[in-house]
Amino acid sequence: MKRYDVMILGGGASGLMCAAQLRQNSSLSIAIIEGNHRPALKLKASGGGKCNLTNVEVDPSHFLGDEALVSYALNVFSQHALLTYFKAGGIRPVIRKERYYFCPKSSDEVISVLMGKISGSDLLTGHKILSLSGTDPFCIVTDKGRFEAKRVVVATGGASYKELGASDIGLKIAQSYGITTFPFSPVLVGLTLQPKEFWMKELSGISFPARIRVGEKVLDEDLLFAHKGISGPVVLSASLYWHKGEIVIDFCPDFDLNSVKKEKKLLSTALPLPKRFIKAFLDAVELEDKPCNRLNPQEWEKVLRIRNYSMAPSGTFGMSKAEACRGGVACDEIDPFTMESKKTRGLYFIGETVDVTGELGGYNFQWAFSSAVVCSAAIIKQ
Repeated sequence: MKRYDVMILGGGASGLMCAAQLRQNSSLSIAIIEGNHRPALKLKASGGGKCNLTNVEVDPSHFLGDEALVSYALNVFSQHALLTYFKAGGIRPVIRKERYYFCPKSSDEVISVLMGKISGSDLLTGHKILSLSGTDPFCIVTDKGRFEAKRVVVATGGASYKELGASDIGLKIAQSYGITTFPFSPVLVGLTLQPKEFWMKELSGISFPARIRVGEKVLDEDLLFAHKGISGPVVLSASLYWHKGEIVIDFCPDFDLNSVKKEKKLLSTALPLPKRFIKAFLDAVELEDKPCNRLNPQEWEKVLRIRNYSMAPSGTFGMSKAEACRGGVACDEIDPFTMESKKTRGLYFIGETVDVTGELGGYNFQWAFSSAVVCSAAIIKQ
């Protein structure tokens, strides 16, 4: 039975970064166990194959999770540190929509940098993790063998992208050590509609900028109408904060509706939105498409709903369509300065296995990399 100083369970973004940091800054013996026959498949597929690494604006307000845990990780390895790290590896990330950092060519560039830095570690691919038991040494059992390690880092990710090998094994491991977990549920996913909003299904393919309010959270980005309901970046981020109940959509943010109140043009012509959408919206609020200056006060109140449309989604598009998960190992079970379990010394949890999830826009990769750097630094120091 082979024994290592550190075994990392999961060869995704957080697992590879943790191994890279350990390999570059220590002489510890390291092994990475990955269930797929190749590492980083989710990273490879992300962002249309170009990997949205991080965002121009990164702070805890863009994450759902313990603020102290997130803040410390982002202070240790900020988006600026992340960009410097990959630029040193020859990558020059490009900015899209003035906020998202993507790889200039493909996500293979990031994978190549990380794979180069883990050289010398044992990468055990095609190993399905069955169990973890004991402490110092820990015993890891896979479908291909048994291993021992002084320390174990659980970087198995969430349950989204099941076709890429995702599972809830990380939660099962935590539970076996008496660590509190929350079940994974789909987020960064489209929202389905109640019957009263079925008019939106007829608009499939239409997209434009919108603003969504979920509780106290306000989000701005493009909204996309789909066959199943509503999607697009603003909806995906909103799904992170939505559990049940109403959301409020501003279909026409930053436009002064009063500026067209005296117009002789039809509403469908005066408003800066696709005509198909405006006509469907007017039908939904039972209002005739007529000149703006002929609307009475009651009719104008209906027009104003375009800036303040309340609706209660019926659910989400489901885990198969989700880009991330809410849930994971409870934040208060983890030491924010080390990512180590408070109950079991030598056992660490990083990345999406932890109950921390970011909005759409590179935040989850930022968390994966930042939490991995915190963990690796703690292991080296210990």
